[in-house]
Amino acid sequence: MPEKRPYVLSIAGFDPSGGAGIIADIKTFEAYKVYGLGVCSALTFQNDENFEGVDWISFENIIKQIDVLHKKYRIDWIKIGLIENFDIFEKLVLYLKEIFKSCKIIWDPILEATAGFTFHHDIEIKKLGSLAENLFLIIPNWDEIQKLYPGMEPLDGAKRLSKYCNVFLKGGHNIKTPGRDYLFLSDSINSSSKNHLETKNNKKINPFSFRPKEIIKYPKHGSGCVLSAAITANLARGYKLHKACLRSKGYITNFLLSSDGLLGFHKI
Repeated sequence: MPEKRPYVLSIAGFDPSGGAGIIADIKTFEAYKVYGLGVCSALTFQNDENFEGVDWISFENIIKQIDVLHKKYRIDWIKIGLIENFDIFEKLVLYLKEIFKSCKIIWDPILEATAGFTFHHDIEIKKLGSLAENLFLIIPNWDEIQKLYPGMEPLDGAKRLSKYCNVFLKGGHNIKTPGRDYLFLSDSINSSSKNHLETKNNKKINPFSFRPKEIIKYPKHGSGCVLSAAITANLARGYKLHKACLRSKGYITNFLLSSDGLLGFHKI
Protein backbone atom coordinates (compact mmCIF):
# COMPACT_ATOMS: atom_id res chain seq x y z
CA MET A 1 0.00 0.00 0.00
CA PRO A 2 1.26 3.53 -0.78
CA GLU A 3 2.45 5.41 2.28
CA LYS A 4 0.15 8.11 3.66
CA ARG A 5 1.55 11.06 5.55
CA PRO A 6 -0.09 13.99 7.37
CA TYR A 7 0.39 17.40 5.80
CA VAL A 8 2.17 20.02 7.91
CA LEU A 9 2.48 23.68 6.91
CA SER A 10 5.46 25.92 7.63
CA ILE A 11 5.07 29.68 7.20
CA ALA A 12 8.59 31.05 7.47
CA GLY A 13 11.42 32.96 5.88
CA PHE A 14 13.64 31.66 3.07
CA ASP A 15 17.28 31.19 4.08
CA PRO A 16 19.57 30.57 1.07
CA SER A 17 21.94 28.47 3.20
CA GLY A 18 19.14 26.05 4.07
CA GLY A 19 20.12 26.02 7.71
CA ALA A 20 17.14 27.96 9.04
CA GLY A 21 13.65 28.99 8.03
CA ILE A 22 11.40 27.18 5.62
CA ILE A 23 14.06 24.91 4.13
CA ALA A 24 15.17 23.70 7.57
CA ASP A 25 11.53 23.07 8.50
CA ILE A 26 10.88 20.98 5.39
CA LYS A 27 14.05 18.94 5.99
CA THR A 28 12.89 18.21 9.53
CA PHE A 29 9.36 17.31 8.42
CA GLU A 30 10.75 14.89 5.84
CA ALA A 31 12.97 13.22 8.46
CA TYR A 32 9.85 12.59 10.55
CA LYS A 33 7.88 11.29 7.55
CA VAL A 34 5.31 14.07 7.49
CA TYR A 35 4.74 15.93 4.24
CA GLY A 36 5.93 19.51 4.54
CA LEU A 37 4.10 22.32 2.76
CA GLY A 38 5.72 25.74 2.70
CA VAL A 39 4.61 29.37 2.53
CA CYS A 40 7.35 32.00 2.26
CA SER A 41 6.97 35.04 4.53
CA ALA A 42 10.29 36.73 3.75
CA LEU A 43 13.35 36.51 1.55
CA THR A 44 16.46 36.76 3.71
CA PHE A 45 19.99 37.47 2.54
CA GLN A 46 22.13 35.33 4.79
CA ASN A 47 24.35 32.33 5.19
CA ASP A 48 25.21 30.38 8.30
CA GLU A 49 27.46 33.20 9.59
CA ASN A 50 26.21 36.50 8.19
CA PHE A 51 22.80 38.17 7.96
CA GLU A 52 22.70 41.04 5.47
CA GLY A 53 19.01 41.89 5.19
CA VAL A 54 15.41 40.88 4.56
CA ASP A 55 12.76 41.55 1.92
CA TRP A 56 9.30 40.97 3.37
CA ILE A 57 6.60 39.14 1.41
CA SER A 58 3.35 41.14 1.45
CA PHE A 59 0.44 39.84 3.49
CA GLU A 60 -1.60 39.52 0.30
CA ASN A 61 1.01 37.26 -1.30
CA ILE A 62 1.31 35.17 1.86
CA ILE A 63 -2.44 34.61 1.69
CA LYS A 64 -2.28 33.67 -1.99
CA GLN A 65 0.26 30.97 -1.16
CA ILE A 66 -1.97 29.65 1.64
CA ASP A 67 -5.15 29.70 -0.45
CA VAL A 68 -3.79 27.49 -3.21
CA LEU A 69 -2.77 24.90 -0.59
CA HIS A 70 -6.10 25.16 1.20
CA LYS A 71 -7.89 24.17 -2.01
CA LYS A 72 -6.33 20.72 -1.96
CA TYR A 73 -4.82 19.72 1.38
CA ARG A 74 -6.14 19.06 4.87
CA ILE A 75 -3.78 20.82 7.26
CA ASP A 76 -4.18 20.35 11.02
CA TRP A 77 -0.77 21.55 12.22
CA ILE A 78 0.85 24.84 11.24
CA LYS A 79 4.20 26.23 12.31
CA ILE A 80 4.83 29.98 11.99
CA GLY A 81 8.33 31.44 12.07
CA LEU A 82 9.58 34.78 10.79
CA ILE A 83 6.79 37.36 10.33
CA GLU A 84 7.18 41.07 9.55
CA ASN A 85 5.25 42.49 12.52
CA PHE A 86 2.59 41.73 15.12
CA ASP A 87 -0.24 43.25 13.06
CA ILE A 88 0.43 40.90 10.15
CA PHE A 89 0.92 38.02 12.57
CA GLU A 90 -2.50 38.67 14.13
CA LYS A 91 -4.25 38.88 10.75
CA LEU A 92 -2.49 35.73 9.61
CA VAL A 93 -3.46 33.68 12.66
CA LEU A 94 -7.10 34.75 12.46
CA TYR A 95 -7.20 33.90 8.76
CA LEU A 96 -5.68 30.47 9.34
CA LYS A 97 -8.18 29.70 12.12
CA GLU A 98 -11.01 30.72 9.80
CA ILE A 99 -10.11 28.53 6.82
CA PHE A 100 -8.49 25.57 8.61
CA LYS A 101 -11.18 25.08 11.22
CA SER A 102 -9.42 22.42 13.29
CA CYS A 103 -5.83 23.62 12.89
CA LYS A 104 -3.44 24.06 15.78
CA ILE A 105 -0.75 26.70 15.43
CA ILE A 106 2.80 26.58 16.79
CA TRP A 107 4.73 29.87 16.88
CA ASP A 108 8.51 30.12 16.94
CA PRO A 109 8.90 33.84 17.82
CA ILE A 110 12.00 34.83 15.84
CA LEU A 111 12.81 38.29 17.16
CA GLU A 112 16.50 38.45 16.27
CA ALA A 113 18.88 36.71 13.89
CA THR A 114 21.90 34.90 15.31
CA ALA A 115 24.14 37.46 13.60
CA GLY A 116 22.49 40.24 15.62
CA PHE A 117 19.88 41.58 13.16
CA THR A 118 16.77 42.64 15.11
CA PHE A 119 13.40 42.07 13.43
CA HIS A 120 11.02 43.45 16.06
CA HIS A 121 12.04 46.44 18.19
CA ASP A 122 8.67 47.29 19.75
CA ILE A 123 6.71 44.33 21.07
CA GLU A 124 3.15 45.10 22.07
CA ILE A 125 2.78 43.23 25.33
CA LYS A 126 -0.93 43.99 25.61
CA LYS A 127 -1.54 42.41 22.22
CA LEU A 128 0.59 39.37 23.01
CA GLY A 129 -2.02 37.78 25.28
CA SER A 130 -4.85 38.06 22.78
CA LEU A 131 -2.61 36.64 20.06
CA ALA A 132 -1.47 33.74 22.22
CA GLU A 133 -5.05 32.72 22.95
CA ASN A 134 -5.33 31.62 19.31
CA LEU A 135 -2.18 29.49 19.47
CA PHE A 136 -1.57 25.95 20.69
CA LEU A 137 2.12 26.38 21.54
CA ILE A 138 4.76 29.13 21.65
CA ILE A 139 8.45 28.13 21.57
CA PRO A 140 10.65 31.06 22.71
CA ASN A 141 14.26 30.81 23.76
CA TRP A 142 15.74 32.30 26.93
CA ASP A 143 16.47 35.67 25.29
CA GLU A 144 13.16 35.91 23.41
CA ILE A 145 10.99 35.43 26.50
CA GLN A 146 12.87 38.31 28.14
CA LYS A 147 12.08 40.49 25.13
CA LEU A 148 8.43 39.48 25.31
CA TYR A 149 8.33 40.18 29.07
CA PRO A 150 11.07 42.72 29.86
CA GLY A 151 12.21 42.85 33.46
CA MET A 152 10.89 39.39 34.31
CA GLU A 153 12.90 36.25 34.95
CA PRO A 154 12.57 33.88 31.95
CA LEU A 155 10.72 31.20 33.91
CA ASP A 156 8.30 33.79 35.31
CA GLY A 157 7.72 35.20 31.84
CA ALA A 158 7.03 31.75 30.41
CA LYS A 159 4.64 30.98 33.25
CA ARG A 160 2.77 34.21 32.61
CA LEU A 161 2.54 33.47 28.90
CA SER A 162 1.18 29.99 29.65
CA LYS A 163 -2.02 31.59 30.93
CA TYR A 164 -2.95 31.87 27.27
CA CYS A 165 -1.37 28.83 25.60
CA ASN A 166 1.25 26.11 26.07
CA VAL A 167 4.86 27.33 26.24
CA PHE A 168 8.05 25.40 25.52
CA LEU A 169 10.94 27.51 26.83
CA LYS A 170 14.20 26.61 25.08
CA GLY A 171 17.23 26.66 27.36
CA GLY A 172 20.11 27.00 24.92
CA HIS A 173 20.83 30.54 26.16
CA ASN A 174 20.34 29.66 29.82
CA ILE A 175 23.68 30.40 31.47
CA LYS A 176 22.91 28.70 34.80
CA THR A 177 21.68 25.38 33.37
CA PRO A 178 22.63 25.30 29.68
CA GLY A 179 20.36 23.24 27.45
CA ARG A 180 17.61 22.65 30.00
CA ASP A 181 14.19 23.28 28.48
CA TYR A 182 10.84 23.77 30.24
CA LEU A 183 7.32 22.89 29.14
CA PHE A 184 4.55 25.00 30.67
CA LEU A 185 1.10 23.55 30.07
CA SER A 186 -1.80 25.95 29.82
CA ASP A 187 -4.89 25.20 31.87
CA SER A 188 -6.97 27.14 29.35
CA ILE A 189 -6.08 24.59 26.66
CA ASN A 190 -5.47 21.37 28.56
CA SER A 191 -8.05 21.45 31.36
CA SER A 192 -10.13 18.71 29.71
CA SER A 193 -7.22 16.72 28.26
CA LYS A 194 -4.59 14.36 29.59
CA ASN A 195 -1.63 16.50 28.58
CA HIS A 196 -0.74 17.28 32.21
CA LEU A 197 2.04 15.21 33.68
CA GLU A 198 1.79 13.43 37.01
CA THR A 199 4.22 12.64 39.79
CA LYS A 200 4.32 9.40 41.74
CA ASN A 201 1.94 11.04 44.17
CA ASN A 202 -0.52 11.71 41.34
CA LYS A 203 0.13 15.46 41.41
CA LYS A 204 0.54 17.60 38.30
CA ILE A 205 4.01 18.68 37.28
CA ASN A 206 3.97 22.07 35.61
CA PRO A 207 6.44 23.04 34.28
CA PHE A 208 8.23 19.90 33.23
CA SER A 209 12.00 20.11 32.87
CA PHE A 210 13.92 18.51 29.98
CA ARG A 211 17.57 17.98 30.88
CA PRO A 212 20.21 17.79 28.13
CA LYS A 213 21.81 14.36 27.70
CA GLU A 214 25.20 15.98 27.19
CA ILE A 215 26.84 19.38 26.84
CA ILE A 216 26.70 20.45 23.20
CA LYS A 217 30.05 21.58 21.79
CA TYR A 218 28.84 22.61 18.34
CA PRO A 219 26.13 25.29 18.08
CA LYS A 220 24.09 25.28 14.86
CA HIS A 221 22.57 27.89 12.61
CA GLY A 222 18.79 27.44 12.66
CA SER A 223 18.65 25.11 15.66
CA GLY A 224 15.56 26.92 17.00
CA CYS A 225 13.75 26.41 13.69
CA VAL A 226 14.68 22.73 13.66
CA LEU A 227 13.49 22.11 17.22
CA SER A 228 10.13 23.82 16.70
CA ALA A 229 9.66 21.99 13.38
CA ALA A 230 10.43 18.68 15.10
CA ILE A 231 7.83 19.35 17.80
CA THR A 232 5.27 20.25 15.14
CA ALA A 233 6.04 17.06 13.18
CA ASN A 234 5.72 14.88 16.28
CA LEU A 235 2.39 16.46 17.15
CA ALA A 236 1.20 15.82 13.59
CA ARG A 237 2.18 12.17 14.00
CA GLY A 238 -0.17 11.93 16.96
CA TYR A 239 2.12 12.24 19.97
CA LYS A 240 0.92 14.08 23.06
CA LEU A 241 2.62 17.38 23.72
CA HIS A 242 5.03 16.16 26.40
CA LYS A 243 6.09 13.13 24.33
CA ALA A 244 6.43 15.30 21.21
CA CYS A 245 8.77 17.64 23.07
CA LEU A 246 10.77 14.75 24.52
CA ARG A 247 11.26 13.14 21.11
CA SER A 248 12.20 16.50 19.60
CA LYS A 249 14.77 17.07 22.34
CA GLY A 250 16.51 13.91 21.17
CA TYR A 251 16.29 15.02 17.54
CA ILE A 252 17.84 18.44 18.16
CA THR A 253 20.62 16.85 20.22
CA ASN A 254 21.54 14.60 17.29
CA PHE A 255 21.31 17.59 14.96
CA LEU A 256 23.67 19.66 17.11
CA LEU A 257 26.16 16.80 17.25
CA SER A 258 25.91 15.95 13.55
CA SER A 259 28.83 18.12 12.42
CA ASP A 260 31.50 20.43 13.80
CA GLY A 261 30.29 23.37 11.69
CA LEU A 262 27.31 25.70 11.85
CA LEU A 263 25.22 23.67 9.39
CA GLY A 264 23.79 20.43 10.75
CA PHE A 265 22.51 17.23 9.17
CA HIS A 266 18.97 15.85 9.56
CA LYS A 267 18.30 12.28 10.60
CA ILE A 268 16.34 10.31 13.17
